[in-house]
Amino acid sequence: MAREEALGDGLSDQGHRHRQARGEAFVTYSLLRARRFLRTRHFALSFVTGAALALAAVSPSYAAAKIQHLISPGGIEAWFVQDATVPLIAMEYSFAGGSAQDPPDKSGVANMVGDLLDEGSGDLDSKTFHERLDRRAIELSFNATRDTLRGSLRMLRDNKDEAFDLLRMALTSPHFDAADVERIRSQVVSGLRRETTNPTSLASRKFLEVAFGGHPYGRQSNGNLDSVPTITVADMKDYVGRVLAKDGLKIAVVGDIDPATLGKLLDHTFGALPAKANLTPVADVEAAKPPQRAFVTLDVPQTVITFGGPGLKRSDPNFMAAYVVNHILGGGGLSSRLYREVREKRGLAYSVYESLLWMEHSALFIGNTGTRADRAGDTIDALEKEVRRIAEEGPTQKELDEAKSYLKGSQMLALDTSSKLAQALLQYQQDKLPIDYIEKRNAIVDAVTLDDAKAAAKRLWGQGLLTVVVGRVPQAAAQPAAVPATKSN
Repeated sequence: MAREEALGDGLSDQGHRHRQARGEAFVTYSLLRARRFLRTRHFALSFVTGAALALAAVSPSYAAAKIQHLISPGGIEAWFVQDATVPLIAMEYSFAGGSAQDPPDKSGVANMVGDLLDEGSGDLDSKTFHERLDRRAIELSFNATRDTLRGSLRMLRDNKDEAFDLLRMALTSPHFDAADVERIRSQVVSGLRRETTNPTSLASRKFLEVAFGGHPYGRQSNGNLDSVPTITVADMKDYVGRVLAKDGLKIAVVGDIDPATLGKLLDHTFGALPAKANLTPVADVEAAKPPQRAFVTLDVPQTVITFGGPGLKRSDPNFMAAYVVNHILGGGGLSSRLYREVREKRGLAYSVYESLLWMEHSALFIGNTGTRADRAGDTIDALEKEVRRIAEEGPTQKELDEAKSYLKGSQMLALDTSSKLAQALLQYQQDKLPIDYIEKRNAIVDAVTLDDAKAAAKRLWGQGLLTVVVGRVPQAAAQPAAVPATKSN
């Protein structure tokens, strides 16, 4: 999944070395981002801004940067870091709502809106709009997570006026022309069809169904083959009217721009949006209690196993302890317990990872691995054994000290470019963290004691696992007889 979506948490690269994004992205992030990149045709960006981005990558860490709480003359708020190291501006923004605002029978509306906002607006058709972006090497994108419709804008400093104006047009006067809608719908449907034969996608989809049932979090953000064909332009316009509003707007900006100029651009870009959103209430929900297991039949050589269970929300007082101990179990890549037990000692899988996913109304821990069909039972046994061991015994003091040292040191690398810092600052706002959180964060990590870590491990993993297995008909060890098999569509 987050980030679910699509971003990390800004604390470390926990779980990301496996090319999986936290949260929302767990299900469809890579596929959607690849499709969106090919569709938007911003090939000029890689050439024109490549040098600037390379400079940013070697610039000093932003971890100690001064973060300003900027309020524009029109009352638009943003977290802002002024930095003239390179002539680049990065902005991340989000609107409360996300795919949880999709009508129950039309999942995928938010995803379609995100794909179509930059397909022509104002007096520009889709082709002309993208030509304007390409000509000025402006990168503009949108994507739907469960709780937000979020976006990204990057530009060279000299192109800021045009970049912000194109974003204004995309937000306030999107066309939703029939030809563009059908082209994007065709791409979404094509992706959904591919997912019906993709074991990882099927495992993710089934896991969320098991974890959340009929709650909006149990539905895929990109919809399904029944819902997407029924989405109308009226559905998308209704979504835009209800969700794109100033009261749910959060903004983070990092780059070569002064506060006064940024304030004027923010007013120009977002000032005409409605003052208040009209969101459908979404209930808090706790993921289904483990242990449970489900099976999806798919004739593929490798069996995919997705596992997880209820997690800790970001506001939980024990969240950081859970974050640290999760790094020890499955978030630390090659150093994690799961990697050592499943890959190194038993050779059951090429990789295994596990990470925390937190949302506005719930939280999970969730992981994934793949193995030969005849080793699925052994792999699940190894996962369950290691989860049970850390729940009962907790980590060692040595493991805790090493995890804390890594998580503190990785902060510098996690925030070493303007884009990374803007993404982190937006995530901190969504998580309702204080503006000086970056300064406090390592002390919070340091404060985690061994008792805290043991208590968090018991809370997270003491009940066992929700497990979804996708592959050929399993052996008895891979699927208890009490759980009926479920066939894929």
